[in-house]
Amino acid sequence: MAEMTVDLVAVEQRLWSGKATLVSAQTTEGEIGIMPGHEPVLGQLVEAGVVAITSDEGERIVAAVHGGFLSVTANSVTVLAESAELASDIDVEEAKAVLARGGDDEEALAAAKGRLRAVERG
Repeated sequence: MAEMTVDLVAVEQRLWSGKATLVSAQTTEGEIGIMPGHEPVLGQLVEAGVVAITSDEGERIVAAVHGGFLSVTANSVTVLAESAELASDIDVEEAKAVLARGGDDEEALAAAKGRLRAVERG
């Protein structure tokens, strides 16, 4: 089975690195799916988006990402996010509480929505 090297990196840490067969991400141009051998591309990630990775062992890794870039070559994908959280690490109740409180902090509200979307896709 064809595979590619994937690195999911946030400013503060590397969240996941390994071999994968599929990466999907939400970019400013729309959702993109990347498989091994994909044409090189550079994409801007949306604010409060979701990145999903299918590892070469069939494991699904989902992360909420907030801004950044996606860089693709024929055999590698690098996701460089301004901030990111793995769906498995997201506190769902906290994200729901942020949305319930509302308020004027649009960035916090968008990030909470992105976290919940990542958990739903995970």
